[in-house]
Amino acid sequence: MELYTTKKPPTWTFLTNHAHVLICITANPDIVLREVALQVGITERNVQRIVAELEECNIVTRIKEGRRNHYNINLDETLRHPIESHVKIGDFLKFIIGDKPH
Repeated sequence: MELYTTKKPPTWTFLTNHAHVLICITANPDIVLREVALQVGITERNVQRIVAELEECNIVTRIKEGRRNHYNINLDETLRHPIESHVKIGDFLKFIIGDKPH
C-alpha cells in the first residue's frame, strides 16, 4: 500500500519580499519594477515602496538613465536585524545568487 500525502506546501518563505526585490535588482540592475513585481509575486506599488525603503536605508541607489532606472547596491551595508547584522549585503547576495554581476 502506497502512502500519499495531500498536504499543501507551505505558503511562507524564509526570505522577505524586501530580500526578493533586492535579489531581482541585483541580478538585473536595469530591470523595470513591473518585472520585479511579476517575479516576486507582489504588486508593482509594493515593489516601489520596498525600493524606496531600501533607498532610505542606503542599500539601493537609483540612477535615472533617460526614461529608465539603473540600480546600484551598497554591498558594504549590513543586514538590519540584530541577529544577522554582522552579515554584509554583498555576502548575503553572493550566497543567494552567486557571482552574477550587479
